[in-house]
Amino acid sequence: MGTPSPAGAEQPRLDLIALIAASIRRERTRVGLSLTELAKRAGIAKSTLSQLESGAGNPSVETLWALGVALGVPFSRLVDPPRPAVRVIRVGEGPITYSERADYAATLLASCPPNARRDLYRIEAQPGGSRVSDPHMAGTTEHVVVGTGRALVGPAEEPVELGPGDYIAYPGDAAHVFRALEPDTTALIVMEHI
Repeated sequence: MGTPSPAGAEQPRLDLIALIAASIRRERTRVGLSLTELAKRAGIAKSTLSQLESGAGNPSVETLWALGVALGVPFSRLVDPPRPAVRVIRVGEGPITYSERADYAATLLASCPPNARRDLYRIEAQPGGSRVSDPHMAGTTEHVVVGTGRALVGPAEEPVELGPGDYIAYPGDAAHVFRALEPDTTALIVMEHI
């Protein structure tokens, strides 16, 4: 969430930060970790974690992934609000997190309920830096379908160029990349967890 939000989006952003704060506290308590231990496992400063838990922080995609891995939970468990039986998310809505490494935004569309194994994201990216993801939880597989534009997607060492409608699946528990090659590139990512 390192990129500034558009005008008029401040309240939903504050709501998302409060949701993330409560989720991190809930999951840390659930697994019985201290602030110090969770910060150490996630590779972030204890002061950063304390700010996040108090709702004063502004976490990036990378920080939330690191916390999810350290807590043994999918990223979505940290950002997904309670959901109604029917859910519609219009373009520009939903919990959005931003990369601190590239012009890349991930909108969580659906997360898996307890005992399910998938999360669904809409990606919007611009050419420039690559979004290199650190490995997620063991057994994670990512499925990507490009909607518009072109992108290099897949394992960090061997990404594949994809265009509209192209699909790729690859291990999400190894370093991987998403790099937009054209302006306004969009994609749908399904994270499958064991």
